[in-house]
Amino acid sequence: MRLIVGLGNPGAEYAGTRHNVGFETIDCLAKRLGIAVRRRDMRSLLGDGMVGEEKVILAKPMTYMNLSGEAVGAIVRMYRIPPQSVIVVVDDIALPTGKLRLRLKGSSGGHNGLESIERHLGTQEYPRVRIGVGAPRRGEMVSYVLGRFRGEERDLIQEAIERAADALETALKEGFEKAMNRFNG
Repeated sequence: MRLIVGLGNPGAEYAGTRHNVGFETIDCLAKRLGIAVRRRDMRSLLGDGMVGEEKVILAKPMTYMNLSGEAVGAIVRMYRIPPQSVIVVVDDIALPTGKLRLRLKGSSGGHNGLESIERHLGTQEYPRVRIGVGAPRRGEMVSYVLGRFRGEERDLIQEAIERAADALETALKEGFEKAMNRFNG
């Protein structure tokens, strides 16, 4: 069983923001896989289906970003999913807009959603797909990550979301290392 979690903030006011590229990637992947992500449970919107012989759960935590680990931890405990079988999709201000970086494990890099997940899983050893959203100016972090993409940025992000969904499909069908080899810049 695999769990794929896209991080974001719930509510219409956050739709289309930099912090919500994880949610958008889950929506894209769900559409491709024919999985409805609508069931409310464990502080998340969930959907499940089969990819080949493997059951896959798609999740969008309905906690705010800083509490994402509460939802992820609940799902992992309920379904007894090892951290190595969880893939987290997240925005990354350290990467240029539209760039992808896949890692099998690593630090949170100061991302509050990843820090929360690490606290609740008790490890940094879970795969993640980071989607670059560009860097804010000094002192503008909150307004930047909660802001919407402008102009050509939106096109770059839409392409990155599609590539991230491609990478997730590859990870599910061929393994995460093959996805890393194919999709890391």
